[in-house]
Amino acid sequence: MKSNRRISATLTVATAALMLLGTGTQAQEKVLNLYTARHYQTDEALYTGFTKKTGIRINRIEGGEDALFERIKTEGANSPADVFITVDMGRIWRAEQAGIFESVKSPILESRIPASFRDPGNRWFGLSARARVIVYNKSVVKSGEIQSYEDLANPRWKGMICTRSSAHPYMLSLTASMVAHLGEQKAEAWAQGLKNNLARDPRGGDTDQIRAAASGECAIAITNQYYFVRLLRSSKPDDKKVTDQLALVFPNQDNRGTHMNISGGGVLRHAPNKEAARKFLEYLASDEAQAYFANGNNEWPVVSGVKIDNPQLTSLGKFKTDTINVSELGKNQALAQRISDRVGYK
Repeated sequence: MKSNRRISATLTVATAALMLLGTGTQAQEKVLNLYTARHYQTDEALYTGFTKKTGIRINRIEGGEDALFERIKTEGANSPADVFITVDMGRIWRAEQAGIFESVKSPILESRIPASFRDPGNRWFGLSARARVIVYNKSVVKSGEIQSYEDLANPRWKGMICTRSSAHPYMLSLTASMVAHLGEQKAEAWAQGLKNNLARDPRGGDTDQIRAAASGECAIAITNQYYFVRLLRSSKPDDKKVTDQLALVFPNQDNRGTHMNISGGGVLRHAPNKEAARKFLEYLASDEAQAYFANGNNEWPVVSGVKIDNPQLTSLGKFKTDTINVSELGKNQALAQRISDRVGYK
């Protein structure tokens, strides 16, 4: 509760400051007011790069997804926010359904961002992509024994799998993708099988699952690829020991491809600086910014053909991606949660 009050107080003070800027400073200079749930220090280069390129200064408010989302709804037409960015399609879908985004007409965004990573009505856009992959301990699991998400439900892996909570948006989006491809009944059978194969109750984040698979607490883990790449890029001997013990699989390469999620956002309906907001999204779709998502935070560019200078990320190799529109992940998240609850997957 104390943490929530601190976040609320911080947002209140920051919002008041932005509103003051909206009545004074913005009349004298170009400004973008950004509400972002991305908390990566490496994103600083994106903000400075945009200002250098356009002359538009960024007023940034960072916070948790829920706190920022509720703030935008509460502020309504008086909100100083121009752009809202968050991670995971489920959160973006929730914002879309609340009607806080405005459709943006931008030939740049429409031509550069694939249809599977943007709203058909151009209310939100994926800006970076994340693959949900499987890692396994090479001393326990042989190459080729796990090739798909469906394989995780095979009883042969009973007591050998680690995951974070089924209620976390990353896991909900994976379950939602299973619903989209398999239908509710088969997706529930999959969730039941996965739950039955857990080595322990879900806890911790993706990095914790990776370490658990390396330590022998389990043998198989589910993670976003950038958590694994962070360990690959680490200079710490303990991190190298972890990655040396593991192998990574891009699932479902012989059929639909690997499940992808996004970090993204859109221009807010009551944005006072809509032109600056559109330019910011267009900048984030530029080769310069797309490369930095990959080089700085180990995410995949959503724009094809971008040159990446991240040997550890590119060492994972090329892979087939699931091309369903990621909005399906948002549509199916509530059902995904009900499925997880029904099978007792915590």
